Amino acid sequence: MKIEKAAEIGFCTGVKRAINILERAAVERGPIQTLGPIVHNQQVVERLAKFGVKVAESLDQLEGNTVAISSHGVSPQVVEQIKDRGLQIVDTTCPFVRRTQVAARRLAGAGFFVIVFGEESHPEVQGILGHAKGKGLATLELPKFNNPPQRIGILSQTTQCLSGFVHFILSFAQSYLALTSELRVVNTICDATSRRQQAALELAERVDLMLVVGSRSSANTQRLAEICSAVVETHHIERAQEIDPLWLRNHRPQYIGVTAGASTPEEAIEEAMALLLEDAVR
Repeated sequence: MKIEKAAEIGFCTGVKRAINILERAAVERGPIQTLGPIVHNQQVVERLAKFGVKVAESLDQLEGNTVAISSHGVSPQVVEQIKDRGLQIVDTTCPFVRRTQVAARRLAGAGFFVIVFGEESHPEVQGILGHAKGKGLATLELPKFNNPPQRIGILSQTTQCLSGFVHFILSFAQSYLALTSELRVVNTICDATSRRQQAALELAERVDLMLVVGSRSSANTQRLAEICSAVVETHHIERAQEIDPLWLRNHRPQYIGVTAGASTPEEAIEEAMALLLEDAVR
């Protein structure tokens, strides 16, 4: 049996940056709380806890004098609330997310209604909408307007699939372009996300079975699983222990592909591959 990792896999630059910033800050400043998990991966959260980093799920849970903003970013309103509490801020917002926030702020400031192609409840999307100053919405479906705004700007959550974003734009233009005076599109999908998705798809097209390793709360990992499952039998796991030997014994796959989300640590990937090899020789 052959096992192959995708060409682009594991931690992206933004995640590495966030972890490095937080570890250094914890060493220099002592215990720190993050407003929400720094990234969507429990193994990373557990590792950071050894440095004295704890997770606060809301502003009311914050203790101490320092709070870290996650790689997903937050709205300007949340930043002001943190400052009003007299807390110091360690900002680990991903540069790609920051670029999207700036784009939303500029569009809103220029009089555009901002539409974010993304999951409304995701922290990144909530932060982006905050930068649009209440002049926007988030959706994965074509919105319904009786009287659409005359100037509309469309952005994407950074971890969305490019093909899905393109389909959304085309559908939106077909439905509303004739009813608006200006439609502006800014491609804010992260380059690393696009590369990982393409690498995963190319591998999925060659193998008998795909394994996607990463948190089920991770948007980019979910997207990888969706892309691969459209091509081949795919299983999304968070840890190696979730691998079911029946996946291998029932179908006898000769070629297994492994990919992982941008917040999945290397050790989680290696553990999954090692367990696959163990099951293969039994």
